[in-house]
Amino acid sequence: MALEVSDEGRAALLAAARLLAELGLNTGTAGNLSVRIGDGLLITPSAVLPGRMQPADMVYVDGDGHAHGAREPSSEWQLHRDLYRARPEAGAVIHVHSPFATALACQRRDIPAFHYTIARFGGDSIRCSEYHTFGSAELSATVVAAMADRTACLMANHGATVIGRDLDHALQVLREFEALCELYWRTLQLGPPVLLTVEEMAAVVERYRSYGARR
Repeated sequence: MALEVSDEGRAALLAAARLLAELGLNTGTAGNLSVRIGDGLLITPSAVLPGRMQPADMVYVDGDGHAHGAREPSSEWQLHRDLYRARPEAGAVIHVHSPFATALACQRRDIPAFHYTIARFGGDSIRCSEYHTFGSAELSATVVAAMADRTACLMANHGATVIGRDLDHALQVLREFEALCELYWRTLQLGPPVLLTVEEMAAVVERYRSYGARR
């Protein structure tokens, strides 16, 4: 059964999709965004340019995977649903084909501890998931695995995915992640970087547990 989705929620998702296009983090109809709604989700439609989307085009997908709306949901709706099931703290999911993350993903390489802010994404590395056809259950499963204990991952020969507490937080995570990917790409132009040790990264991960907390 479809839940009633607010006009404000639809408009916010559309605004975020257009922002990603304006920032060059998605091009054309690439990528998709969603927010958790009850046991389902509200997601951007399939194969529609952000500039041509309207709030009513956002598609509600219920917990059983049934779409409710005038358009088809993004082909990656299953990836979003499975991430919400695996990560109860996630309120929003964003998948992009951003330039630097995608370039690294096409090398099928994890991002190692070349910089301490790797820890902002949950651990001492960023994983790259295995390659599977877009929109497939296999792709969803491998991304969920790569995202275990992380808020971001690369997707082999594809792009990147991030989660956040809500849509604004997910957008922040994504922008920081793409900046980190650019920094790693630029570092590689000079040769293999000097990596932080396991102990050094463990200290940073622990420090981030209270980073930004109120006194």
